Amino acid sequence: MPGPAITPDDLPVLPVPRVTDAAVAVAPPGSGAGFWAGAPSAVLVDGTYHLAYRMRAPLGRGRGMANVIARSTDGVRFEPVAEVTKYRFGAESLERPALVHTPDGRWRLYVSCATPGTKHWWVDVLEADTPEGLAGAPRRTVLPGSDRHAVKDPVVLHRNGLWHLWASVHPLDLPQHEDRMTTEYATSPDGVDWTWRGTALAPTTGAWDARGVRVSAVFEAPGGLAATYDGRASAAENWEERTGLALPDDRRGFFRAVGDAPVAESPEGLRGLRYLSVVPLADGGYRLFYEATRADGSHDLRTELIGAALHKTDTERAEDLVGV
Repeated sequence: MPGPAITPDDLPVLPVPRVTDAAVAVAPPGSGAGFWAGAPSAVLVDGTYHLAYRMRAPLGRGRGMANVIARSTDGVRFEPVAEVTKYRFGAESLERPALVHTPDGRWRLYVSCATPGTKHWWVDVLEADTPEGLAGAPRRTVLPGSDRHAVKDPVVLHRNGLWHLWASVHPLDLPQHEDRMTTEYATSPDGVDWTWRGTALAPTTGAWDARGVRVSAVFEAPGGLAATYDGRASAAENWEERTGLALPDDRRGFFRAVGDAPVAESPEGLRGLRYLSVVPLADGGYRLFYEATRADGSHDLRTELIGAALHKTDTERAEDLVGV
């Protein structure tokens, strides 16, 4: 018999952005709508933060140009160490990468690639001994998608000897409606060959996330794994999704959305706050990374501390570092 469903009150610390305490980790490559730095994927290894993110220009001016890998000792100031461009993959655009440190100490970058001239997406993986080595690592397609579905934006987790993946899947059956999305769940013995297990999270009819949902982060919670996700109510909110919370359901790797509103959004522009990456810390708190809309319509990549880790705001920490 499954136990009672948990509620947000059962979680000692929720990895939900406050936004007001955040620091900008990566600025956008330009000013105005369509210029984005974001879609982060972060891990903490031996006291060093490693961050993969996407740099984007507007449609017709480059779109998703590159995935960058950077490192930091403080979680705020990052030094780029590797870059892969869309030309490396023959892609029209790159979207959110997933950076993973494997159990045997190697590094993987799962790269979301747009097929030129279509609405189709697929995912390749690069693997190397170091983050720097990812720039020249051979690529292998692990999620090809199909003529019926586009697959991108994976969240990848190794847990209890098994690889888990949650990907954004877009149906391609209706032209001009390809922005619809669900999150599908897969498992793998090696993180390369995946078996689909079903829909992990679906939109809620008539709700703020009715058009599409995309799991952005997965973390440990009482009763199993919980998640944050990006949601939108309509096609007009494409690219400006806000963040929701999903808790474990009765099946491992599957979620149920909670609440009737987003749990985090930007106070500026069209309010987008998406692609949350959650890094658990030893003291029970989290460092969060996410993409947020600025007043001029561009998106930047922000970071902040949550929970037991919070002693100063990241803005104060950054000022300490530069002597302001």
